[in-house]
Amino acid sequence: MPNKRRGNTPPKEVLEELFTTAYRIRNFETEGIKLYRQGLVRGYFHPYLGQEGIATGACTALEERDYIASTHRGHGHCIAQGANVDGMVAELLQKKSGYCKGYGGSMHIADISKNNLGANGIVGASTPLGVGAALANQIRGSDAVTIAFSTDGASNNGTFLESLNLAAIWNLNFILIIENNQYAVSTTLAEATRETELYKRGEAIGVESHRIDGNDSLVVYETVTDAVKKCRSGLGPILIEAVTFRHSGHHVNDPGKYMPEEKLKYYKDRDPVDRARDNFIKMGKASAEEVATIEAKIGSEFEAAVAAAKSADEVSIQEFREFVEGY
Repeated sequence: MPNKRRGNTPPKEVLEELFTTAYRIRNFETEGIKLYRQGLVRGYFHPYLGQEGIATGACTALEERDYIASTHRGHGHCIAQGANVDGMVAELLQKKSGYCKGYGGSMHIADISKNNLGANGIVGASTPLGVGAALANQIRGSDAVTIAFSTDGASNNGTFLESLNLAAIWNLNFILIIENNQYAVSTTLAEATRETELYKRGEAIGVESHRIDGNDSLVVYETVTDAVKKCRSGLGPILIEAVTFRHSGHHVNDPGKYMPEEKLKYYKDRDPVDRARDNFIKMGKASAEEVATIEAKIGSEFEAAVAAAKSADEVSIQEFREFVEGY
């Protein structure tokens, strides 16, 4: 798998952003699971643990005018695209101060102010939504780029190739990132398709396609940075298959016993947060004190968000009925 870095050592501020974002996602997920275990989160909770490098690297390569479309495992995408933790925690706890006033919960957080079209409970929905956003920007005359985060399971959805093909014939500024964590719930990729190198699906319809190490946020950042430049130059769309592995089952109540221990160990030894920290220290010459300060700040940020969310109001039954009736 191509996973070597491109170019020179990036600026320290880029390495710091990659580590900070990856750690913020990891902290949100680990602490969010605790809230779920306390019975404070209703509905499902799909952790992004082990996949943080993909959202981190991809969104760091974007500019404010660019868009993303997310998946059901979308906390990391939201945070990487600039969502504030206060609004996300409040949404998890079904509070008015949440991004969707508590109506969406874990699987449906969106932030249009950040051009985040939202997480989605429908497998594969991000691809046509992302193509739609890219087409809208093309019609407007904007050079904004749209990233749709998808999954290995979603690559078998009919909309996957239909949407990507439309993006290709219309030359849209569109990047499709397949987060290949090698499982669709508990079904292995090899059980679902003969060709397990999913980037080849893009090649088959004339789309520039790459397969990279999704556990290295720097590799993701450099690959997506290059893809963004090509899109803005009229060379889109581009497909990127980022290979990764989640650290646990499909959701918090799935023990993941079907996941081979040796494979899980292999990927945990290549943990994306650890690698982002190492890059910041080794390439960015960051001190242990700088790292500790970032981690402490993120921990305090989450604690404050939880305290605020717990004291916030929930939507009343009457408000909920009026909201539903309004549609």
